[in-house]
Amino acid sequence: MRYLASQENAVETIQAAVRLGINHIETARGYGRSEEYLGAALTGGLGVERSRLHITTKISPTMDGDSMGRYIDESLQRLQLDYIDCLAIHGLNTFEHLDLVLAKNGCLQAVGKALEDKRIHHLGFSSHGSQELIQAAITTDLFEFVSLHYYYFFQRHAPIIHLASTKDMGIFIISPADKGGKLYQPSPELEKLTQPFQPLELTYRFLLSDQRITTLSLGASNPAELIRPLQMAEQTQELSPQEIAILQKLAQHQKQVLGTEQCSQCYKCLPCPENIHIPEVLRLRNLAVAYHMTDYGQYRYGMFENAGHWFPGMKANRCTECGECLPRCPENLNIPKLLADTHNRLQGRTGRRLWQSI
Repeated sequence: MRYLASQENAVETIQAAVRLGINHIETARGYGRSEEYLGAALTGGLGVERSRLHITTKISPTMDGDSMGRYIDESLQRLQLDYIDCLAIHGLNTFEHLDLVLAKNGCLQAVGKALEDKRIHHLGFSSHGSQELIQAAITTDLFEFVSLHYYYFFQRHAPIIHLASTKDMGIFIISPADKGGKLYQPSPELEKLTQPFQPLELTYRFLLSDQRITTLSLGASNPAELIRPLQMAEQTQELSPQEIAILQKLAQHQKQVLGTEQCSQCYKCLPCPENIHIPEVLRLRNLAVAYHMTDYGQYRYGMFENAGHWFPGMKANRCTECGECLPRCPENLNIPKLLADTHNRLQGRTGRRLWQSI
């Protein structure tokens, strides 16, 4: 998604990735010319046998099988491949999307044909949706892998990791360096708290040490951005006592700084009549107040009202102080006050998805 400055840059990045040992490359129909650029790199030769590479592309759910069949063929053509190792239903973010997948004569009809004739070898899905939706999709037993958000600073999906692992699914973590907290640009406060480790190093270790997790995406935009994460690629051993102690220190620090204003992320405050995603808003406040992760908070908060089903919910200033959430909060938080404070802290910019057309 991020190597698209030019075809030359994309090919150089892919060549460097394979040379450095990466064997799984993920793209998507909706990522601009990404499939086309990857196809150019593959046909140009990467110095390894095709059977040693795992190529994933993603296609959004469609209303009918004919559209999905056409999109699969177009992706194969752009990638200049006879088969795709993994196809993900892209952005299965709402129950309406899941209904499209499950509909008779829907998009899975075409996917099934492609699986039968080996144009696709494995089917999965990616999701930015709710825990309940992702669990529902997994329990259909239609999918062999799932791509989702799960990081040290967002452990809401821990039950999904467990469920997927019990079904022997591949588990792909979406962009831990960026979506996990913009940890390539950590705040001085966070750097101080994680010493002698860097925040990005620690979050990679948190994920790599979990043997249930299959793949971490790097999102490199050029060859140089491959180096740092790949220095840790083999560090899949259990967390050391020192690493565990620092992660516990982070949790204790958040609790101490936030005190009675810490949101525990129980989600019991939902639904909100104004469609404010209260837990996510207050998660961003937790991070901004406790770890000075304001830049990350502004980046994510700015996507509310600007990214559709990819990042649903209204901004916190839509709160009418109706009070419906208050009796549901086990911490007795003054939620309207905290929402207003979050908006004041994080309203600095308007965000969007890198590719708005999907």
